Amino acid sequence: MRPIVLSGFMATGKSTVGPLVAARLGIPFVDTDALLAEAAGMPVGELFAKEGEGRFRERETSLVLPMLDDPSPRVIGFGGGTVTIQSVRHKALERATVVTLTASAETIVARVPSLPGRPNLLTASPLQRAQDLLALRRDVYGECHVRVSTEGRTPDEIAERVLAAASLDTLAMPLGMRTYDVELADGDPSRLTAAVEELAPSSLLVVTDTNVQAARGAWLEAALRGLKTPSPPRVIAIAPGEQSKTLATVSRIWDEALAGGVDRDAVVLAFGGGVVGDLAGFAASTLLRGVRCVQIATSLLAMVDSSVGGKTAFDHAAGKNLIGAFFQPSRVLVDFEHLTTLPARQRAAGLAEVVKIALVRDTALLALLERDADAIRAGDRAAIRPVVRAAIEAKIRVVRDDERETGARALLNLGHTVGHALEAHAGYATLLHGEAVAVGTVIELAATERLGLTPAGTSSRAKAIFERLDLPTEATTAQLSAAWPFVLSDKKRASTTLKLPVVTGAGAGAVERLEIEALRRAVIG
Repeated sequence: MRPIVLSGFMATGKSTVGPLVAARLGIPFVDTDALLAEAAGMPVGELFAKEGEGRFRERETSLVLPMLDDPSPRVIGFGGGTVTIQSVRHKALERATVVTLTASAETIVARVPSLPGRPNLLTASPLQRAQDLLALRRDVYGECHVRVSTEGRTPDEIAERVLAAASLDTLAMPLGMRTYDVELADGDPSRLTAAVEELAPSSLLVVTDTNVQAARGAWLEAALRGLKTPSPPRVIAIAPGEQSKTLATVSRIWDEALAGGVDRDAVVLAFGGGVVGDLAGFAASTLLRGVRCVQIATSLLAMVDSSVGGKTAFDHAAGKNLIGAFFQPSRVLVDFEHLTTLPARQRAAGLAEVVKIALVRDTALLALLERDADAIRAGDRAAIRPVVRAAIEAKIRVVRDDERETGARALLNLGHTVGHALEAHAGYATLLHGEAVAVGTVIELAATERLGLTPAGTSSRAKAIFERLDLPTEATTAQLSAAWPFVLSDKKRASTTLKLPVVTGAGAGAVERLEIEALRRAVIG
């Protein structure tokens, strides 16, 4: 079990609930305010008033960051403002289950026994001050794995909710109040049931494809059975494959939703791989100017990449993914049981995205892929799970810092410039997306090696990993020449230049703006 962090404003119950949770689990409870007071030799209220907030936050950072590096199970009660420190907040989300306890400003002020001990509320209007601070901290308190209201609940009831959250394997995408969980499960449709019940939708529209419906439909039926919604879920099953990723398919989803009387409290369930997720996400982003969407990834590619991060799009005759929107889901569910019916070729295609993100962002994941490539290729779920988890974590770190791809998120396009061009040229009929990414990655790395931007041998290392995972790595000069016009329609192009992800070392990368003609010569010759 990971450590549990209890966060929230003062007087929301952290020091009461924390010991209860710790006792039930048989692990220690640590109160960071108590440790700060002990180290300073004075109460934290006095310390805060004496040194000021800036110095107080420095003390918190020095105390808490090393604590979070220790994976030992324990319950940690944060001070009310601890999560306002970004480095602490992000590390807590990565290393622990973060539960934010909430209460209204009126309840908080009523619970505070002594205002002199709470200098942050020591104003002419403590209630107004509490309301102001809650508003200022709204987004940072929103970045957690779960929020638990303490209004009208006993400490035991609150502790039960904390324990339930801690029992799940979840990763948080921290985007303020739009934060959502990526939950990892194993053969448990009830996790989708719980997610839908929490969202309390007025109606459900399920978007899937006919292959997924045939292979995994029983899982979905088990999850939706017994849900109390005003009307039964409407299901639209599209033809599988990239050929369906068109405006016509999006229009079909819109028509089905509107025919069912969708309103803004509706939820779209994307039940499938990358194509389904992109189409359902885009349709949800535009229906009534945006309804909620839950991504239920059934392919490995969707699990590690397309379901996470909020990119949605469909294809155009000029190229792949040229029309779309950034639209974050309300939740992502990754159930590894779906991989049991996934064809080996599709599984391998998903692994290409794992190799891609390892090359630009995660040295440890790159080494893990090389060490366990044979077991991963064979579909060993014990080997695949940590790889999937690490890939999602790496992507979360990128997206949280650059949601709309104005900087480092463009690194995740490694292999996609050439890969998308090869896909589009072949009419999406020859290569799966992941296969195209594998080919594109090796070709782009070889090109940037020739340009002196990537260390020699990087493309050979990538090629070896891809081949161990049963992925293609080559394209002929004729194929590349024929596909090159699609590079000119790439979303990252600006006039005669193009932003290209470049691997600068093992697990490290940068985005470089290159002259398209120079890149063409390096790729084709």
